[in-house]
Amino acid sequence: MTTRGKVFTWLTVIVLLVLAGYVYVKFCYVYSEGINEGDINYFQKEGFIFKTYEGKMIQTGYNSKSAQNTIQSNEFHFSVADERVAQSLIEAPSRQVKLHWKRYLGTLPWRGNSQFVVDSVIVSRNTPVEGDPFPDVPSMN
Repeated sequence: MTTRGKVFTWLTVIVLLVLAGYVYVKFCYVYSEGINEGDINYFQKEGFIFKTYEGKMIQTGYNSKSAQNTIQSNEFHFSVADERVAQSLIEAPSRQVKLHWKRYLGTLPWRGNSQFVVDSVIVSRNTPVEGDPFPDVPSMN
């Protein structure tokens, strides 16, 4: 093999390794993970070839940037890839839920349309339990 052939082979190997690393970081590496809590606005199964579950959660809170004591709502768009997790979200007794998600830098058609992929669902309480010193529902006094 000539020197030119060896250089071409090594350059090809390096380019392929860099490309494989990019694809891994973009589509497989978990960039961040966390939990969001709110009310499910919609949750549906959609897609032409790959049917995925897509949803939107509304999170309410106080906005301190504009006028004081104004209420704002944030929308959290998410996807669910696991059928078992989707069924637990569909069968949740309350629409107020906590969603544990993983964020990827890129989307894959079989994983959903969102970078945020929910991997577990925790149903929140809507009413305080008797004797609970710290109920989930805040006092409006």
